[in-house]
Amino acid sequence: MNNTPVANLISTDELLAMPENGVDRELIRGQLREKPMTYRNPVHSKVNIVIGYWLQQWVMQQPKPRGQVLGGEAGFRIRKDPDTTVGIDVAYISAELAAKTPPKARLVDGVPILAVEILSPSDQHEDVAEKVQEYLNAGVPLVWVIDPIFRTVEVHRPDMEPEQFNARQELTAEPHLPGFRVLVTEIFES
Repeated sequence: MNNTPVANLISTDELLAMPENGVDRELIRGQLREKPMTYRNPVHSKVNIVIGYWLQQWVMQQPKPRGQVLGGEAGFRIRKDPDTTVGIDVAYISAELAAKTPPKARLVDGVPILAVEILSPSDQHEDVAEKVQEYLNAGVPLVWVIDPIFRTVEVHRPDMEPEQFNARQELTAEPHLPGFRVLVTEIFES
């Protein structure tokens, strides 16, 4: 990733005004991060849909008003002044945040309850670790990093050591998504 000097901090509005020219852009504490646009491979895309499916099944069992599951690099501004604006593979937001997000908004202005990052072959460890730390620092209570190659889910929570779940284990999301349960193997099955 390209790290911009601290003197050149930009806002989310400036980020959104940039042309879409085949470059993935995010802001980390106001610093522009750019990298060539990556096309998601079929495994990444499948895992994205499957985890979204399991989360949506859980959401439909919840009383109204319900939160929402968002996918496909959904845009979020998770911090202001300086801004941190990122794309999240799959996210679950509260009913309150969903209600205050206008239908035509270009991004969600707030933190999700759950942020899910699905590793791609082009991902660099330090970039993923930085993003997870940004989520936690911004107040995201639950972060999952899904590794399709090793068929694992690494769970991050503020002020706790990460936990890793393999294909033989059940993934839960207590207390943030009460009652959510899925066998990790189900995330990777065809």
